[in-house]
Amino acid sequence: MSENYFKKYPSTEGFYNQYGGAFLPPVLEEEMKKINDAYFAISKSHNFITELRNIRKHYQGRPTPVYYCNRLSEKYGGRIYLKREDLNHTGAHKLNHCMGEALLAKYMGKKKLIAETGAGQHGVALATAAAYFGLECEIHMGEVDMAKAHPNVVRMKILGAEVVPVKHGLKTLKEAVDSAFEAYLKDPVTTIYCIGSVVGPHPFPMMVRDFQRVVGIEAREQFLDMTGELPDSVTACVGGGSNAIGIFTGFLEDQECALYGIEPGGRSLEPGEHAASMTKGKPGILHGFKSYLLQDEKGEPAPVYSVASGLDYPGVGPEHSMLRDLNRVKYDLIYDKEAIDAFFELSRLEGIIPALESSHAVAYAIKLAQKEPKTSILVNLSGRGDKDIDFVMENWAKDY
Repeated sequence: MSENYFKKYPSTEGFYNQYGGAFLPPVLEEEMKKINDAYFAISKSHNFITELRNIRKHYQGRPTPVYYCNRLSEKYGGRIYLKREDLNHTGAHKLNHCMGEALLAKYMGKKKLIAETGAGQHGVALATAAAYFGLECEIHMGEVDMAKAHPNVVRMKILGAEVVPVKHGLKTLKEAVDSAFEAYLKDPVTTIYCIGSVVGPHPFPMMVRDFQRVVGIEAREQFLDMTGELPDSVTACVGGGSNAIGIFTGFLEDQECALYGIEPGGRSLEPGEHAASMTKGKPGILHGFKSYLLQDEKGEPAPVYSVASGLDYPGVGPEHSMLRDLNRVKYDLIYDKEAIDAFFELSRLEGIIPALESSHAVAYAIKLAQKEPKTSILVNLSGRGDKDIDFVMENWAKDY
């Protein structure tokens, strides 16, 4: 990896080699240019940086700690550590970029934040940011996900957001993105689309990555301070890929650190039973950007599924697509049952209830530890599992 990696990627047109870009209707091209120009003009300013650092320290509770899983490590081997993004305010990593996006919106004079959400963590984080800055907030969420993550729907409403149920298609994350983009198109002047991951048209993948880099910067310094060395492996779950890119950026230059992005294998690798874009997809265009994409015979986005609502997206961030091709990150998968096993193991051995999304990364860390018992593994625990407890107990408790 180049020392100038973050200046080289993305290109000025928003590409990560062949991936990314901005494939947009003309009505949005000018607005995206305004957001891009504002991001570079505003986010690098002393006032913006100072305000964001103050928010992270005094409001979000950053830095979040790195924690050693003593009992989990004793049972499975290896030395398993967690970057505790579940302790970030609102319970997940999402607030890292939501506060940044909302702060940018404030500087741009926007009045309303619009976004999609899958598991609801991005929706809760954006509703929180809107409340903090006194902005309106509209969150689009598929009806299937609203049922699975009902506590987060309640949180969004308490925080003052309007939650728009999405009732078409599979009623999950892809349809929520479609719906939110349609709403944004109606008034791109006074509103801003705050996408929930490192996906979408340029400049969103870059913006979200840059705001999430704080995770990797903190984690690298903390791990060195705790152990005197770097981890052998870093694992993170990947749907769109915001938490993964956040922690990976801290270690991209460290070739001795193996990086693993963990996709949802769902129930099986049969079509419609998983959301493993890297494993089973091919390059395609969705929601204004090019990346690895699960497609049907006609080249349309294929149906997807995961037990974790935040991972059931047919595409993946363009930067992840590039890192896959460069062989800097290995993308592998975990099935639903393995993720549920890890959910209960971490809860009962360490007293930490993980989000189902994060459970995929924990499950992979357990497999790595069993395979290489002397290895050190850092997991990005991207969120807590409060939102999942009703769904898990209703569907899985009898097996545990």
